[in-house]
This record gives sequence, structure tokens and C-alpha cells, in this order.
Amino acid sequence: MSRAYSDLAFTPTVRAMQTRMGSRSAYEALDHTEDRRDALTEREAEFIHARDGFYQATVGETGWPYVQFRGGPAGFLQVLDAKTLGYADFRGNVQYISVGNLQGNDRVSIILMDYAHQRRLKILGRVRLVTAAEDPALLARLALPQYEARVERAMLITVEAYDWNCPKHITPRFTEAEVNAAVEPLRAELLQAREELKRLREAASASGAEPARGAEPLA
Repeated sequence: MSRAYSDLAFTPTVRAMQTRMGSRSAYEALDHTEDRRDALTEREAEFIHARDGFYQATVGETGWPYVQFRGGPAGFLQVLDAKTLGYADFRGNVQYISVGNLQGNDRVSIILMDYAHQRRLKILGRVRLVTAAEDPALLARLALPQYEARVERAMLITVEAYDWNCPKHITPRFTEAEVNAAVEPLRAELLQAREELKRLREAASASGAEPARGAEPLA
């Protein structure tokens, strides 16, 4: 964990619980390190660019957290600079729970998952909502040309802290694209085998020889 993340997550009550449970000493060094990790590096930028979705939590006046999944083509969540993320907020079910929550509390927590490689990146930040009237160039930059829904606003997230989480208990899961990429060599090998079998059968037929037993076309 980073210094910036622990500064925000380790509240006095959390620290008291760590002391009570005997783990405070394991994290105490974070209070003195200069490695804050509150600015994204190339490693985080590449990871974020490859994601096609993330979990986002906001908090409203009732104090209850609201967790929402945001999805889109890989790269729809853009790294604009080392401290800023942005994505286009499209018109959806018009409940406006996240947007409403952010009016009173601009804090947001994001979790990005790479199930295939058991990696998880957590980000804490503050959100600023930007309309087309305020910055049309920004909305144009974040818009997805292949997606026809109307962009209502841009969501700009100022990164306060991030943390690469432990991969333990992340069950590997794979997208359709990842599965297709993995089995493509097998498909190519099967196609080659079928073509070779066809060639051998045609050669055997031309010579009048009987095809070898078991040399039936593959299903």
C-alpha cells in the first residue's frame, strides 16, 4: 500500500482497530515513507487503458455507498495526465444516483479488475462534472464515436491515491475476446489437419486405394 492511500483509508478508528488486532506495526512505516504514489505512472496508465469496465462507488446524504459498474470499449476510461482520469457519461436510465451523490460529495472510489491475470487497481479521487457548454473539446475527446447514446457530461477524476491490491482470491475469468485469442492456434491447427486429411483422401481416391481406417473427417 502507498502512503497517500493509507493517509486516506487509515482513519483514527481504523488505526485503533489495527492496534487492537495487532497489525498496526506492519503498516506504521507508511506514515514515514516519501513514496506517496498519488500520481499515475506508465504502468497504471497501460493497465487502465486495457480495461473495459470498472466499479465506482459514491456516497449520498444518507451515508450509504452506491456502487455502480461502468463499462465500455477498452480505453473508454482515459488517462489524461498523471493526476487526471476522464470518461464520457452517457444518458442512461436517468436515475442520476452517482451524479446526484457527487453534487454533495465529490469523493469517488474506483476498482479496476483484470481477472485473467489476477490484478486489481484501486483508486481514490475527487470528481468534477463538466458539461458540453463548459468544455466542448473535452467531451469530444472523451466521446466514443461507435456508441450512439448522447453524452450528457464528462467525468473528470483527480487522483488522490492508488493501490495495487493483493491478487489472492481473484478467480481467473476471461472475456470472449481473450478466449478467442487463446483458442485461435487450436482452430488453425484443426483447419490444417482437416485440409491435410482432405488432400490424403483425394489422393487415395485418385489412385484407387482405400482410405486408411479411422481417416474419417473430423466433426
